[in-house]
Amino acid sequence: QVRLVESGGGLVQAGGSLRLSCAASGRTASTNSMGWFRQATGKERELVAVISWNGDRTYSGDSVKGRFTISRDTTENTVYLQMNSLKPEDTAIYYCAQDRRAWRWYSGSPDISDFGSWGQGTQVTVSS
Repeated sequence: QVRLVESGGGLVQAGGSLRLSCAASGRTASTNSMGWFRQATGKERELVAVISWNGDRTYSGDSVKGRFTISRDTTENTVYLQMNSLKPEDTAIYYCAQDRRAWRWYSGSPDISDFGSWGQGTQVTVSS
């Protein structure tokens, strides 16, 4: 079973930047797409961005397009989320997750149900 550990969260002013990391260990699967999700207080968990197993394809949610970039280092088994131009509405706990199936890419939008293993999350707070 894969273990995912997020880091890099914190408090930042609006307009600032943060870089989140997700380190995978254990039974890692370089053949699976990886995603970042977030959950704000009182709201449902939403998809932020997804990257394919080899990093050649990405998907971003509408609310973060042009501001957030997902990437992965397959040699380090680490997935990153570069967050720029942060807004107060980006405040949430950010989670990384691994797709349940190897070699999958998505004909439409990825769905949260496609993802199985989850990290414990890292808090991002953006002040106005």
